[in-house]
Amino acid sequence: MLDNAIIGLYFAIVFAVGFYFSRKERTAQDYFLAGRDVGWFAIGASLFATNISSEHFIGLAGSGASTGLAVGVYEWSASFCLMLLAWLFVPHYLRSGVYTMPEFLERRFSPACRSYLTWISIVAYIFTKISVSLFAGGILIREVFGWDYYTTAILLVIATGVYTVAGGLAAVIYTDLVQAFILVAGAVMLTWLGLDEAGGFAGLRAKLPADFFHIVKPASDGVYPWTGTIFGTMILGIWYWCTDQVIVQKTLSAPNVEEARKGALFCAALKILPVFILVLPGLIARALWPGEVTGDNAYPMLVLRLMPVGLKGVMVAALLAALMSSLSSVFNSCSTLITMDVYKKHHPEASEARLVMVGRLTTVAIVALSIAWIPLIRNLNSEVYQYLQSVQSYVGAPITATFLTGILWRGATSRAALVTLVTGGVIGAARFGMDILHNAFKMDLGPLNDVVKFSFLNFSVLVFLFCVALMVTISKADPEPARSQELTVDWAAPMQASRPAVAFTAVLAAAVAGLWIHFA
Repeated sequence: MLDNAIIGLYFAIVFAVGFYFSRKERTAQDYFLAGRDVGWFAIGASLFATNISSEHFIGLAGSGASTGLAVGVYEWSASFCLMLLAWLFVPHYLRSGVYTMPEFLERRFSPACRSYLTWISIVAYIFTKISVSLFAGGILIREVFGWDYYTTAILLVIATGVYTVAGGLAAVIYTDLVQAFILVAGAVMLTWLGLDEAGGFAGLRAKLPADFFHIVKPASDGVYPWTGTIFGTMILGIWYWCTDQVIVQKTLSAPNVEEARKGALFCAALKILPVFILVLPGLIARALWPGEVTGDNAYPMLVLRLMPVGLKGVMVAALLAALMSSLSSVFNSCSTLITMDVYKKHHPEASEARLVMVGRLTTVAIVALSIAWIPLIRNLNSEVYQYLQSVQSYVGAPITATFLTGILWRGATSRAALVTLVTGGVIGAARFGMDILHNAFKMDLGPLNDVVKFSFLNFSVLVFLFCVALMVTISKADPEPARSQELTVDWAAPMQASRPAVAFTAVLAAAVAGLWIHFA
């Protein structure tokens, strides 16, 4: 009864916040960018909640149970990527006044680049972000609470869609603020109980192999080679944290660069936590029940066996918060991309009211498509789940190369950018296709088997370097002048910041680097 009351209170708070902000929005800027009036604390918490979805509870704990802390490199690399977002990318984004990342590419390069990134993003969001969140959420809901997966997934999609449609980005950000506290509280509580059961950190070390506590692995490691974990995670992290619409849209809601920067830095600090509250529980489960933990069941097993009555309701709310915060952000970002990059581009005379209406209708359509996609997600297996995760890494490298080169070098041309995006995308799609054929369908690809076995993190490093070289080569040979007159690179702007922001960045960078070194 107490657990149900806690869950009911969670939904009441989320809907109250969402509908409160639905009464305030009036223009497209209000709906898609929350009126550009969101403070740093809400931005940072929303970034964190958007990132931590149900697949993190399943995937990070599962990897922790299988291989130890090594998967945590994604989390601590993210802290450095968020610092880059704060100091390098945010000043350019806010100064340009854009609504979307594809719009930024158009101003820097060409309409063709904008169209490419718009549709790649929309397809990736629907068929990877939404499907992965619902798949992992279904595992948790089924294993922990025995709820019917199909019905629960539909209800969660509809519930999330309702407040997202009604309130736009403001509703997403401020419900994320509430959800961030809930998911951190639930995860910390479970980790504390688990460590106590395992005999503390010393007891945990005694029960597991020593290499489970090494976050940096040898170059020969098939999953986490140090070359990939240091450089590959940064390349993918820059794509995800600095160029992806779902993430960057939160910083675009800030009133100025300083607030956006502080929000990104706040999230960078929060990203230290998942190693200890999401990865570490996987190690705890492995230590407590070594013969029963298979990976994906690590976190559900901890919840079922360690959480007492009453606190289990908090854990349910945390899991729902993780799923709903990510879904709402994806719904809103898809709506923004379709409205501003597709509809408005073809209807430049559209009124503010019309754009908001299109945004709401688009969100409804995305929600409906997500519901239609649920029966297929239900039939996915854990291998396909891993493939859906990895496909984003194959998309990310050419986008990172294009954005970084375009911001750092005035000479990059639009032709070079488009060729780089398309060529890099084709290479990534080819690698993903080989993964599916070899691993899922057990096909012998001959000499290409070695390509499949090659770490995807190292693969992303090579693709990134190739894309940068390709972009520079084509730009140098291109008779068309670069479009730097529309979006100049002002190196003074990123450096204009308060001393506290500079000091906080230095301390945070030292802390994260220290953790890397300690667990190396």
